[in-house]
Amino acid sequence: MARKFLYIVAGLVVLVLAMLLAYRIWGMQIMRAVMVPREAFQPLQPLPANAYDDPKMWIARPDLTKDNPALWTPQGAAKLAPPAQKAAVFFIHPTSYVTPLGNAHWNAPLDDAESNATARRFVLSQASAFSAAGNVWAPRYRQANYGAFLTTGAEGDQALAAAYRDVTQAFAAFLKANPTGPLILAGHSQGSRHLLQLVREQVAGKPVADRVAAIYAVGWPISVEADLPALGFPACARRDQSHCIVSWQSYAEPADPSAVVESFERKQGLNGQPRKGTHMLCTNPITGTFNGNAPASANIGTLDARAADKPAHLVAGIVPARCDTSGVLMIGEPVDMGPYTLPGNNYHVYDYSLFWGNVRDDARQRLAAFTKTH
Repeated sequence: MARKFLYIVAGLVVLVLAMLLAYRIWGMQIMRAVMVPREAFQPLQPLPANAYDDPKMWIARPDLTKDNPALWTPQGAAKLAPPAQKAAVFFIHPTSYVTPLGNAHWNAPLDDAESNATARRFVLSQASAFSAAGNVWAPRYRQANYGAFLTTGAEGDQALAAAYRDVTQAFAAFLKANPTGPLILAGHSQGSRHLLQLVREQVAGKPVADRVAAIYAVGWPISVEADLPALGFPACARRDQSHCIVSWQSYAEPADPSAVVESFERKQGLNGQPRKGTHMLCTNPITGTFNGNAPASANIGTLDARAADKPAHLVAGIVPARCDTSGVLMIGEPVDMGPYTLPGNNYHVYDYSLFWGNVRDDARQRLAAFTKTH
């Protein structure tokens, strides 16, 4: 009986190893088969010119005083006095339109309940870190399907371009509502991709650039040599520095960032030069510095939202941060953040949550530095 049990265990081990090997060899092909929409890309009709005058087109904005996810604070977060001068914060949420088996559109309908609910949760867990520095504006937009990042076909770029057009329209409405004062521009993942294009096309070299206290393009690779020159903002080197860009991508060890690195190196930078051989921007979110190493004891608050029956709360001192030579951010041994850790020990979904307390402090310090000189 014991021998039979050992045979079963050995068989299961072999099966798991075979599955892992299959994923390593054919993982991307499997994901493409499952996640990429099967329909032909259908161009989106432009939104009405005044679409973003409607509060319903925003997940968060300052006049949404009831049930505004950006105003949420977790248990354990210190109560802070308002800054001397509040910033207006434009936050572009990450991909929340994830549809398996291809039964989906290339762009999310604005009335898709599931993606809207997920986007709202992202604003709550990510954009809320900026509410202590100012008023958060987070638009709804017809985001590209997750499958747009997996395909090599033209449909992926077309879907992203369509989503970006909504973002530019929302940004114009944001600037109209906030004609003066400091700005913080932030995003995550797909949101950061749109943000970088927005900075290059709508901010860099224009009068509005002088109002930008900081840019948080988190969860998207940025080349120091091939992207930053086209953006008109340097990498943030110190926490008391303003008018600069912050970015990181989180991995536990042992990490396998090869998929991100390969994608990063395959494409040209925003200045038209190859990214291959350039350095990926890594800001240490604990210290606020370019590269660097910080112990877990310096992390003032990781957002723990694992338990459905308990309020989300901050836990200090459990996650370190070290910028690796590959350009990604290492967080030490794997930490249980929930079920959404990606292959390769990729903590992409938790980029903000891992350092929520430090991001909150970082935004306030950069805003304070900005207001001293403007």
